[in-house]
Amino acid sequence: MSESLRDNLMRQEAPSTEVLSVGETLKQLRETRGLTLAEVSTRIKYSAVQLGYLEAADWARLPDGVPLRGLVRNYARFLEADVDAVLRLLDQAVGSTRPQPTVTALGARRALQQADMNPKGEPAHRTWAWLLLILVLFGVIGVYAVNRGWVPEQWLIFDWLKALRS
Repeated sequence: MSESLRDNLMRQEAPSTEVLSVGETLKQLRETRGLTLAEVSTRIKYSAVQLGYLEAADWARLPDGVPLRGLVRNYARFLEADVDAVLRLLDQAVGSTRPQPTVTALGARRALQQADMNPKGEPAHRTWAWLLLILVLFGVIGVYAVNRGWVPEQWLIFDWLKALRS
């Protein structure tokens, strides 16, 4: 019997190489600082219930992806923990929570087309067409005004404009 007791003591005294989960790590840090879930909740603006679910690793009751990552980041930052290490623990527990890139190879063309739009949703190249149309319209009105004699003679500095008048 003493032999089994000695084995148990040896196992307890051996340094633990077991890695704590993200929830256990945050819970230990919080308890080390002597904080309650309610105190942490008021400081980081997440409910104590959510923090309890996080510490219990009840992933089904927590949001997925980036919101979960933000919760863990804010909690770790408040507890002055190594945020990157805690986020790595989170990724090991639930998979990647990093934000996905918004532009993929297939969506690159569409993204460029969206970037080519003005705020009202009209393609930018149409503004050049309107500008060209307005310039042509001013040109036609100018030629018509010269032909009708509405423009004074001293304004006509080119001979070809004087020829249009006759």
